Amino acid sequence: MSDLAEVLVTGLGAITPLGADTPSTWAGMLEGASGATRIEEEWAAGLPVRVAAGLAVEPLSLLTRVEARKLDRCEQLAMIASREAWRDAGTPEVAPERLAVVIGTGTGGVLTTLGQDDTFERGGARRLSPYAVPMLMPNGPAAWVSMELGAQGGARTPVSACASGAEAIAMGLDLIRAGRADVVVAGGTEACLHPFTIAAFAQMKALSTQDGDPAAVSRPFDAGRSGFVMGEGAGLVVLERAGFARARGARVYGSVAGAAVTSSADHITASDVAGQVRAIESALRDARLGASDIGVVHAHATSTPSGDLAEAEAVAKAIGTHPVVTATKSMTGHMLGASGAVGAIAALLALRDGTVPATRNLERLDPAVSLDVAAGENRRGSWDAALANSFGFGGHNVSLVLGRA
Repeated sequence: MSDLAEVLVTGLGAITPLGADTPSTWAGMLEGASGATRIEEEWAAGLPVRVAAGLAVEPLSLLTRVEARKLDRCEQLAMIASREAWRDAGTPEVAPERLAVVIGTGTGGVLTTLGQDDTFERGGARRLSPYAVPMLMPNGPAAWVSMELGAQGGARTPVSACASGAEAIAMGLDLIRAGRADVVVAGGTEACLHPFTIAAFAQMKALSTQDGDPAAVSRPFDAGRSGFVMGEGAGLVVLERAGFARARGARVYGSVAGAAVTSSADHITASDVAGQVRAIESALRDARLGASDIGVVHAHATSTPSGDLAEAEAVAKAIGTHPVVTATKSMTGHMLGASGAVGAIAALLALRDGTVPATRNLERLDPAVSLDVAAGENRRGSWDAALANSFGFGGHNVSLVLGRA
C-alpha cells in the first residue's frame, strides 16, 4: 500500500450526552449508560415528545465568555472536540497549506436562526446580534476550527443530514489520498434541541413518543422500538498521511482503510436497502477487503421501525451475519450530523480494546433481524477491521471501513 493510500487516525475528540470528552464517552458506552433524560424545561410544555439526550456537560463551562457569545452551540461543540482531538494527536507540526478541516453538520446554526428570528420579531433589526450570520452558517464550525489551527488547506462542510459526520471523514480520506493534505481534522457536530426541531421531527413520526423511563426509549433492533431520541454532540478525528504520522512518531489508533458515499435517488426520507448495500460493498472494495474481513459493525441503527430493518437487511446482504454489531445510539440518542463521526470513534476504540459495547435496551431482537447484535454484555474478541454506517434523509449513504492499529 502506498504512503498516500494509507491514512491513519492519530487523535480523537468528542463531547456527547455520555461525556465531555472521548474517554468519558467511551467509558459510558462500555458501562451501558444512557444520556437520555426527560425534558423538564418550560419550553418543552405541550410538545408531543418530552425525552432528549442533551450533553453530559454544558459547553459554556469549557469555553471563554467571548467564545460563548460569538459561537452557535454547534460551533462550540466543534471547537471543544477539535481541541481535544488536536491535543490527543500531539499537536502535529504541519505546514498550514497541508492542513485541512472538514466538519459536517445536518442543521448548522439552527438554534441561532430560530433565536435571532424571535429577537427580530420582538425587537426589530437593531436587536440582532452582529455575530448572527457567522453563527448560523453551516460552514461556521469548519471555519472557526480552521482559524484556530491555522489550517489553509481547505475548510469544508458536507451537509448530508445524519450522514454528515461520516461523509466528512470520507472527504478527509480523499484529501490525503489525493495528495492535497498531510493532516485533516474531520468529523461532525450538531446541536438542535429546540421545541421547533423536536416538534418537526415528531410530526414526521421519526421520534419515539414512548412514555416512562427516558433511558429505555432508544432501543435499536428491539422488537418494541418506536422511534429515535434526539441528541446533540460532536465527534472529530485527526487523520494523517501514514508517512507523515510515522515520521513524527505519532501514536496511532487505527486507520481509515476505505470509504464510500452513495445516493439512493429514491425517497426524501425512506431508507433504501440497495443504496446502503452499494455503499457497504464500495467501501469494502476501496479498502481492498472482503466481507469476511469485517469483524465489527457500528450500525447507524437509530431505533426507527423501518430504518433498523433496512440496515439489517443491507448488512446481511453485503457482508453476512458473522460480524458483531453494536448500536450506540441506544445510549447517546441520535446526534444527527455528529453521529457518524462518534460512531467511527466507537468502532476504532472497539478494535483497539477488543471490546464491542452491548446495545442498550435490546431485550427482544426483532425476528426480522438476522444480525449478531451485541446485547446484555459487552462482547470481547480480537478483530482487524470494522464497518461504520451512516445514513441520512435525502438518500445519503456513507460507509467507512476502519482498521486496527
